[in-house]
Amino acid sequence: MTTAGPDTRTTVVVITRNRRDELLRTLGELAKLPEAPEVIVTDNGSADGTAEAVRRDFPATRLLEPGRNLGAVGRNLAVREVRTPYVAFCDDDSWWEPGSLRRAADTLDARPGLAAVTARIVMEPSGAEDPVTAELRDSPIPGPDWLPGPALGSFLAAATVLRADAFRGAGGFHPGLWLGGEEELLATDLQRQGWWLSYLDDLTAHHEASVRRDSTERRVLGLRNTLWFTWLRRPLLPALFRTGALLATVPRDAASLRAVGRALAGVPWVLRQRDPVPPDLERRLSTLQRARRGSTARRYVG
Repeated sequence: MTTAGPDTRTTVVVITRNRRDELLRTLGELAKLPEAPEVIVTDNGSADGTAEAVRRDFPATRLLEPGRNLGAVGRNLAVREVRTPYVAFCDDDSWWEPGSLRRAADTLDARPGLAAVTARIVMEPSGAEDPVTAELRDSPIPGPDWLPGPALGSFLAAATVLRADAFRGAGGFHPGLWLGGEEELLATDLQRQGWWLSYLDDLTAHHEASVRRDSTERRVLGLRNTLWFTWLRRPLLPALFRTGALLATVPRDAASLRAVGRALAGVPWVLRQRDPVPPDLERRLSTLQRARRGSTARRYVG
């Protein structure tokens, strides 16, 4: 399907917290899309007038107000309200390029075994590709010939369109991880259920990093969640090796110490929920881990 005009197959879901101006810009960009998608915003307890501004400036936007900061689980709340077959995530500092949502829906329509497609990411205002895009494009994960692009082992929520039923069937984003690299666990659970993930070069998402982001706290959460994911899903020996490699390469500073402390505090619940993946999926995870060793886009710095 490659027609002009509105496309009713995809709903866009955005989570936000205390980024009113950036969110309003993102909603403005989404409002210009020829697909005219329904947009659902989960306001994670903002105190800067975000909800009032959305109601005033974008009355057609569906606004959910849980009254507290749910992190990535705010997306789960929104997906419960989605009635379209596909859901496109974006952050309050990112937006989709015109035509990309239609092409993503066409791709998913044609491939019933495909759970998600991830777009190339363009950084604004420079217009340069995000360095992580090259890693997606050169993904080493082997996949079936019917995939529209390279098979992926994980995805980036701010640049991915997913099959809504697959998202719900895998449980959505895990509440224990809250936020920060939360996609890896969901991606693994989707693959465990037999779904495939793919990169698609002719989809584009734009990202202008918020000036309000706390890069150090993001690093803390990212490292903590990587350690938790490792022990939730990796078999014993790979988990030990991955943990050792992480601890040997992260900066020796207070942020890393804080991340490790938080990870240790979660050991009881992680071990209770530990469910290692089968050998075929572990081979994919190991392949992806080896490819990321030299990554400049995924270092725990900041």
